[in-house]
Amino acid sequence: MPGLTEVLRERADRHPDRVAFIAGDVQITYRDFDRRVDRAAAALAASGIGRGDRVAILDKNSLEYAEQMFGAARIGAVQVPVNYRLAPDEVAYVVNNAQAKAFIVGSEFVPVLDAVAGKLEHTAHTLVIGGTGHAHRDYAAWLAEADAAPSEIDVDTAEVFVQLYSSGTTGLPKGVMLTHDNFISILPLTHDAWGIDDTSVMAVAMPMYHVAGSALTVCVIFDGITGVINREPDPTAIARAIERHRVTHIFLVPVLMQFMQLLPEVAEADMSSLQLLLYGASPIGEDVLRGAMRMLPGTGFMQVYGLTETTGAITMLPVRDHDPDGPNPHRLRSAGLPNPSCTLKVVDPGTQEELPLGQVGEILCRTPQNMKGYWEMPEATASALLPGGWFRTGDAGYLDVDGYLYIHDRIKDMIISGGENVYPAEVENALLTHPAVTDCAVIGVPDEQWGETPKALVVLSADVSDADLIGHCRENIAHFKCPTSIERRESIPRNPTGKILKRELRAPYWQDHERAVN
Repeated sequence: MPGLTEVLRERADRHPDRVAFIAGDVQITYRDFDRRVDRAAAALAASGIGRGDRVAILDKNSLEYAEQMFGAARIGAVQVPVNYRLAPDEVAYVVNNAQAKAFIVGSEFVPVLDAVAGKLEHTAHTLVIGGTGHAHRDYAAWLAEADAAPSEIDVDTAEVFVQLYSSGTTGLPKGVMLTHDNFISILPLTHDAWGIDDTSVMAVAMPMYHVAGSALTVCVIFDGITGVINREPDPTAIARAIERHRVTHIFLVPVLMQFMQLLPEVAEADMSSLQLLLYGASPIGEDVLRGAMRMLPGTGFMQVYGLTETTGAITMLPVRDHDPDGPNPHRLRSAGLPNPSCTLKVVDPGTQEELPLGQVGEILCRTPQNMKGYWEMPEATASALLPGGWFRTGDAGYLDVDGYLYIHDRIKDMIISGGENVYPAEVENALLTHPAVTDCAVIGVPDEQWGETPKALVVLSADVSDADLIGHCRENIAHFKCPTSIERRESIPRNPTGKILKRELRAPYWQDHERAVN
């Protein structure tokens, strides 16, 4: 199989006048998108960027985002998407950790760029997409100065295509290296499972810094279909884009599905073109799912489960199982069946011995979708990627006799709030920089809107308000990571080695729930 940029070239040759992407009022054909990718690749090469170099980008979804993804890959470089919800110091950490030689920023994030520009250790080029009146080079002008095409190179499909950052339990983000082969191993499967054909129109509604946004952007090109790029995950804008462009396929996180049911503007939109709604990234409540199915009566629903490290979905809950009143309603609580190229097993987290069906343990997967590794983190890579090709998901669950996977809890302490990963250690570190906080623990508690939300249990040396503590966190980390509630404690329970007893702390809040994830 050729690399992904060669796939783009072939699609442009086969149907040059087909629309590749729609972004707002702009449409671009495959021929013109391929030419823009060439120019982006040439501009990067002219700036001294080559094979193995990293190119960071901070923006909401855009055509430029997509062209830089493929443009970097065309010369063997690697795009590094940066979460636009991060605080400036977090942005600087990602860009520096990736050793990015270029940093491309959307105009609305110039204040972030200005805040971090003096802290970037490896970045020789800072470029701004649109806008004037700042000290940074204009992206369009930089692109226009480049040759029409880069020097041709042979791209090994085992090379890294994109490097996405996923926070770790230590609080420091990890660069997940996903190769051409990782994407190529899953895309033929999704083509068939999702019923994609030449008439399909795929919405790219999730942020491109997220594995879903990146993977669906690649999916559009691989399948040679039209992609509708939503600037940001706004429920009303998504509904209107579905109506305007007759979108047939979309991926949404459950919180967006919930919001869409509450807005009259969404109810007024004609979304009858939707053939398949994929959902995942966080668990879904049955009421939200039933409501979405009522809202979209002619649409098939499919749950997917996966991780950034597995290039997205490794299981799918088929459309046929989305029948709350059918013979197997319990399957709606499952994450579905493994992909044909994926093998799952459940093991004892301590001994790594495989457990019987129905018994909860750590979920391992073996699939060509598994990442190449974590960027410059050999110990973390060795801990996650085990001999025999197995990847440790960090999630706990079990397999039933029919092969369906059920997620029960998390081995790691990660909180998933509205589809975003929040790692307690990172929030705890922010809280502990407040002079009144002597000890703390952050846990995930149930939340009807977000699935779960961070709660801080704090030991204080002085009387301070909840608002002061939350505000302090907001000055240091992204707002979505900050606690939404504070509880004062005399002490934080720990085991003899000093580890916080998170399970003990979480238990009272989840005692009325079937599972310890919402």
